[in-house]
Amino acid sequence: MTAPIGSETEKPLGFDPVDALSALPFAVLAVDRDSRIAFINNAAEQFFEQGANGLRGRRLNELLPADSPLFSLIAQASSGQVSVAEYDISISFPRSRQRNLAITAAPIMDGSSLTVISLHEQSIARRINNHIAHRNAARSVSGLAELLAHEVKNPLSGIRGAAQLLEAAVQKPDDRSLTQLICEETDRICDLVDRMGLFSSDEVNRSAVNIHLVLERVRRVAQAGFGRHIEFVEHYDPSLPSVYGNADQLIQVFLNIVKNACEALPQTDGKITILTGFQHGIRLALPGGSSRVQLPLIVTVQDNGPGIPEDIAANLFDPFVTSKSDGTGLGLSLVAKVVGDHGGIVEFDTSDQGTEFRVRLPMHADTEDGIGDDATHEGGL
Repeated sequence: MTAPIGSETEKPLGFDPVDALSALPFAVLAVDRDSRIAFINNAAEQFFEQGANGLRGRRLNELLPADSPLFSLIAQASSGQVSVAEYDISISFPRSRQRNLAITAAPIMDGSSLTVISLHEQSIARRINNHIAHRNAARSVSGLAELLAHEVKNPLSGIRGAAQLLEAAVQKPDDRSLTQLICEETDRICDLVDRMGLFSSDEVNRSAVNIHLVLERVRRVAQAGFGRHIEFVEHYDPSLPSVYGNADQLIQVFLNIVKNACEALPQTDGKITILTGFQHGIRLALPGGSSRVQLPLIVTVQDNGPGIPEDIAANLFDPFVTSKSDGTGLGLSLVAKVVGDHGGIVEFDTSDQGTEFRVRLPMHADTEDGIGDDATHEGGL
């Protein structure tokens, strides 16, 4: 007979199954026949964004919609006494988020009536493939920007100069308005080329950055301008270590994300929530190097807007993809490039209840040794 979870019997020397389950990087929980949570590991606490003490004894239908496919999987596993699995299931979670998951449910064969459930978010391989695709798309814009700067921007300067000379020579107001139009349009095209030129630099000067100071700057800029009609809510982890990054570029990243969110929200009842947290998990190679870094620092930006249109969401980070009539579609491409240059990952979930962007970033090397200790890490508020 298998020992119940947490039992002191049948343990190999120096081995605790609870510690083993807690060390797993994906969410694991055990529920009884009434779907009450009997056990939950560390990753599941982060998954549900609640502590174990607050989750134990609660029923899953208090955390998930009653029609969630997870409940049918639990019923199948419990009644049939077999392990069942489903892949690429979309499940709604708190704050109207949706996640695509691979779920397994299996009964514990010891008469305890418990069912063990594991929840795996979309594969790391898929995230990294998307991340690489975004980075490659941004690099294609880099090459295009260099071409435009040479082949388009320089001739435009000559066209603008000629238009200014014509403006001084013409007498009719209608003719003068046409020369002014030429100047305005050349300025607009030059501005577009300059914005694309931001993609050209691959070198990033990084150091220890307090991400909360970055986010505070972004919030203040937003509330002073394009987000003055929006309610901002902040949930920050004060013990978060420093980010290994470039403060100015990170400000631009989150300004772009927050600005897009503000523009998607109505003039009334619009709300943006900014969260920070720490989560062990993904490791990724930094650009131009063979070393791999952890990406445990997560910055989340949530809004309660109508969501991103389905035809846009599939290629959201590609250049020139936008739903705005006056947009260039370069803002989120720049976000993907800058985050990629930092060795990080940007991802999102969207529904008709809102959109959530998550940016995963590396921490500064000087703070890595202190992770897991009780000491407060630098980088807090």
